[in-house]
Amino acid sequence: MDNIMPVLAVRNMSVRFGESCEYCIKGCAVEKGRCPYCHTIWALNKVSFNLYPGEILGIVGESGSGKSTLLKALYFDMEVSCGEAYLSEYREGRENIFEISSQQKRYIRNHKMGMVYQNPVMGLRMNFSNSANVAEKLIAAGIRNAGNMTQRAEYLLSHVEVPVSRIKEEPKNFSGGMQQRVQISKALANNPPVLLLDEVTTGLDLSVQARVLDLIKKIQLELGISMIVVSHDLSVIRMMSDRTLVMLGGRIVEEGLTDQILEDPIHEFTQTLVHSLL
Repeated sequence: MDNIMPVLAVRNMSVRFGESCEYCIKGCAVEKGRCPYCHTIWALNKVSFNLYPGEILGIVGESGSGKSTLLKALYFDMEVSCGEAYLSEYREGRENIFEISSQQKRYIRNHKMGMVYQNPVMGLRMNFSNSANVAEKLIAAGIRNAGNMTQRAEYLLSHVEVPVSRIKEEPKNFSGGMQQRVQISKALANNPPVLLLDEVTTGLDLSVQARVLDLIKKIQLELGISMIVVSHDLSVIRMMSDRTLVMLGGRIVEEGLTDQILEDPIHEFTQTLVHSLL
């Protein structure tokens, strides 16, 4: 893929909590995300990767490894301490999106990226109807025609297999799996080229997990969206992703084709993950 321009390019992205010191800035003293000298916590430590057109990139790691922080930073829910990120569909991929104005960040959230949170409460208004949740995303992008919004909401919700008879219901009346479907439809409202999915199957029954993952895969194939799928569960990553990043202590410790990672893991932590799956 070296000759293909990535949809998203991330370079040396870091998120830290603390003042840091000369040791941890150089990266020589940080173990599992914490500097023993100044006690700064590095949630992300110089993370770099590319996401290519139509690709599903999996990110796996234990709790606290930085997976969810990475997505929150990309979606501007959290500020980065340093680093760069470039979207090919925003100013031809020439401007670091971490340094643009808050107005332009809202533009990217509303047009160029979609986010599906682990907890649906983070992504949905539980007291709004399902169709109104989708319409909210459309309104944020500047769409005002009520008829067009209704039509788009009905199309997306039916696309994620929400029954037409329940489109006007509120998400709070839905099961966790159905709430995730509404979140997915909302995230897709404005046809974003990049979709971020954070632990979307956590807490769901196995049968519901399988249906949600099948649905995400189907949508990705139909629309050609590039996706980043975060999970602590390697079986989810195996089912979904083309390539995989393995994170530990805020760093990427291994990356490669998912089949390669599963069949011949190199890093000790990845080996432990794979063996726990067998």
